[in-house]
Amino acid sequence: MRNTIGRLGAAAAAMLATMLVARGNAAPAAAPAAVTAPAPSPADIARGKALFTGTCGAYCHRPSSAAAGEAASDAPSLFDCDWRHGGSDAQVFRTITQGVEGTRMVAFGGAIPDEDIWRIIAYVRSASQCQTTRGK
Repeated sequence: MRNTIGRLGAAAAAMLATMLVARGNAAPAAAPAAVTAPAPSPADIARGKALFTGTCGAYCHRPSSAAAGEAASDAPSLFDCDWRHGGSDAQVFRTITQGVEGTRMVAFGGAIPDEDIWRIIAYVRSASQCQTTRGK
């Protein structure tokens, strides 16, 4: 009996390892079509601002729409109305979680919890010059 359990455990571990390797080599899954942002609270927006400042603004994106000019090597402003990879909440969520191949935009999915990604989006929306409709 003990030998059978040991073989089953080893088989299960091998299967899990195979699944994880296969998943690691697979193309990233697209964001579900029905992804919608939760309604943010003022605390969510404040946390989103802190996360944006420390993660996004500290390395690539300008921290506000008031920053002047954009050098060719700079990441785009996220406070205007020009969204290169789609401006809906679902598209922005997908861009943050999956990154953009061929750019400096790395995938943050798994590194930043989904709830915090939504908070970053809520902050950017609240500080944006553009009055876009959420979720479109």
